[in-house]
Amino acid sequence: MRLIEGGCDPLLVFRRLIAHSAEDVGMSDPNALMVATSALTAFQNMGYPEGLLPLTEAIIYVCEAEKSNSVVMAMDAAREDAVKNRDDNVPAYLRDSSYGTKEMKAESGKYKYPHSYGGWVEQQYLPDSLKDRVYYKPSDHGYEAKVKEIRKKKRDK
Repeated sequence: MRLIEGGCDPLLVFRRLIAHSAEDVGMSDPNALMVATSALTAFQNMGYPEGLLPLTEAIIYVCEAEKSNSVVMAMDAAREDAVKNRDDNVPAYLRDSSYGTKEMKAESGKYKYPHSYGGWVEQQYLPDSLKDRVYYKPSDHGYEAKVKEIRKKKRDK
């Protein structure tokens, strides 16, 4: 791999850019991750030095994008709960009952298929001990403000 002037490997720059897109921009501008990964693909296909143009464009895009770490916060909280609640069971209607007892099959019939309700339906998806947990808490930045609106519309149904 040819190094950028000054001895920097462009793939290391891409690695940090992609991590920055997911970690620091996150859902406030989900396009940042697509721009960064598309720039990597362009670089891989174009090579050096022309491939530095999409890299530079992606750097500018990610630097100027709204920032939010709500994805990181959600992942950390979910990971912590997964470790603490290893033995808890998901609701019976979410388990595979293909080979289960009559009771298990009857319980699976309580599942509400979201597409039968317009794409979303109020339903418990987490184990009882975590049923009221909310992991992803969108900020007011960028696209996350839209996510808040979408959530509010769902609750108001």
